Amino acid sequence: MHQSERNKLKIVLMVWTVALTFFLFGVVVGDQVRIGSYGKAREVFWAKLYPGGGHDLYCGSLFKGRGGLNIEHVYAASWMGEYLGCGSRVRCRASSDPTTRKRFNHMEGDLHNLWPALATINKARSNYLFSIIGGEYHRTLKWCDFEYRRTKKIVEPRPTVRGEIARSIFYMADEYGLPIDPRMIKLLIEWNRTDPPSNHERWRNNRIESLQGTRNKFIDNPQLGDHLD
Repeated sequence: MHQSERNKLKIVLMVWTVALTFFLFGVVVGDQVRIGSYGKAREVFWAKLYPGGGHDLYCGSLFKGRGGLNIEHVYAASWMGEYLGCGSRVRCRASSDPTTRKRFNHMEGDLHNLWPALATINKARSNYLFSIIGGEYHRTLKWCDFEYRRTKKIVEPRPTVRGEIARSIFYMADEYGLPIDPRMIKLLIEWNRTDPPSNHERWRNNRIESLQGTRNKFIDNPQLGDHLD
């Protein structure tokens, strides 16, 4: 075999090695490194993003451990499965189509979309759309400013986290091409405008970049959200 042929063979083997690494370990080609599954994301979430505790998303209550908490997908995981056509989270994780399975696992495990939430509130939120509910309609916890209406499948979060919710959803739509329900889009744009990024949200964005290699550009430049309608 000539030297030029050997060099070509080496290049081909290197390309296949890199491709196989991406396939096996959930790393995406490019300058961004994503967490390849929700299981991995859950470990990183508690051990590296919130190791000393923090405040839950919907109620703002201080926590120091995991007790009574769930991890909330602001862009609901069921919406992802519906978009991909694979159904439930369990079915999507085990999809026979490797592309669908890999895409769902990246979506479900993206830290920018994951927030700590009290288990009771996380259950009440379900996969309901974000909206405005007239009056103080129904609260799971009387002291927590989180309301929901099961008949309309909508929830209303407290005003001080509406921007975080909007920018998490904008990120998922931009990063993965996921749709935003037209019943929410104008409201989310308004929330993004009226509730700008806080110091904690900016810190979280920096921390997540160090953990999974991606930034939420809507936190860096909230004005980008004005062009989504």
